[in-house]
Amino acid sequence: QVQLVESGGGLVQSGGSLRLSCAASGGTYTMGWFRQAPGKEREFVACVSWMGGNIRYADSVKGRFTISRDDDKNTVYLQMNSLKPEDTAVYYCAAVRRLIYATGVSEYDYWGQGTQVTVSS
Repeated sequence: QVQLVESGGGLVQSGGSLRLSCAASGGTYTMGWFRQAPGKEREFVACVSWMGGNIRYADSVKGRFTISRDDDKNTVYLQMNSLKPEDTAVYYCAAVRRLIYATGVSEYDYWGQGTQVTVSS
């Protein structure tokens, strides 16, 4: 059984930065970040494959967000820079036991509880 615990969310002004962390227990997996704004579907943000060989980003965050992983700490990070009000959402960490990247919500087997990110204008 995999448990994922996110941290690092909060309130930040437009143009600011936050770093989200996701601590995983139970093994090493391909990891992803998703977000869900009120009244909207959960959407893909970024993912990093097992062993870090493949990274993908949603077009809306390319050049502003960076995903990384530290397998010694079983932790994946999402560095978010140049934040915009439209980035406001609950951010979820997810894991799937596969070798390559995964960008679909339905592809992931394990989910964290989510952490709120609010960007004020």
